[in-house]
Amino acid sequence: MVYENGTKALENINFYIDKGEFVFLVGSSAAGKSTIIKLIMRELVPSDGTIIINETNTSFLTHRQIPYFRRKIGVVFQDFRLLQNKNAYDNVAYAMEIVGASRREIRKNVPNVLSQVGLTAKAKMFPSQLSGGEQQRVALARAIVNNPAVLIADEPTGNVDPNMSYEIVSLLTEINNRGTTVLMVTHDHNLVRDFHHRVIMLDGGRIVADNAGGDF
Repeated sequence: MVYENGTKALENINFYIDKGEFVFLVGSSAAGKSTIIKLIMRELVPSDGTIIINETNTSFLTHRQIPYFRRKIGVVFQDFRLLQNKNAYDNVAYAMEIVGASRREIRKNVPNVLSQVGLTAKAKMFPSQLSGGEQQRVALARAIVNNPAVLIADEPTGNVDPNMSYEIVSLLTEINNRGTTVLMVTHDHNLVRDFHHRVIMLDGGRIVADNAGGDF
C-alpha cells in the first residue's frame, strides 16, 4: 500500500483470517496496523493487490455500497467515541436506529447486549458518569448490537487500567466464542501472551511473524 504522497505503508502483506477466528495485530507505531484497519473498513483502496472481506472485493464497492458493507463490521476504538448527550442505552440503541431497526428489535436487543457486557445497572447513565472501562463496554455493546460478522477492536484497552484491560479482552473472547470473527490491534504484549490467540506482528509495513497461541 502506497499513499498518494508516496509514503509506503505496507509491502507484500498477505494473510487470511478464518471465519470465527480471534487474531491479535501487533507492532510498533508506524508499523502499518492503522493502514490495515483502514483497508478493511474501506476507508482506503489498496494501491496494489486485493482486500476481500466476507467474500466482498472492497476495491469494487461503490460509494453507495460502502455504508451497507460496513454494517457487517463492528468497530471499537481506543477513545470510545460515545455520544455524550445520550445515556448507555441510547448510545447502543442509536447503532440500531441508523440501520433501520424497529423499536421492538431495539427494546429486545439493547438490554441483551448491555447484559452481556455487565452494564444492565448502568443503562441510564451518561458517558460522563461512567468509568473508562465502563465506557469501553458501552462501545463494545454498540459494536455488537447489530450482530456483525467481524469485530475490529482498535487499541480497545489503551485508555483503561490493566485489570479492566483483561476484562475487555475476556469480553472480546466471549463474543468470539459465539462465532464473531475478532481482529484486535494492541501494543500490550502481556495481553497477547495471556490470551493465546493467533498473533500477526508487523514491522516496517511487513509481516514479520504470524503465530498461533500468542507466541512471538
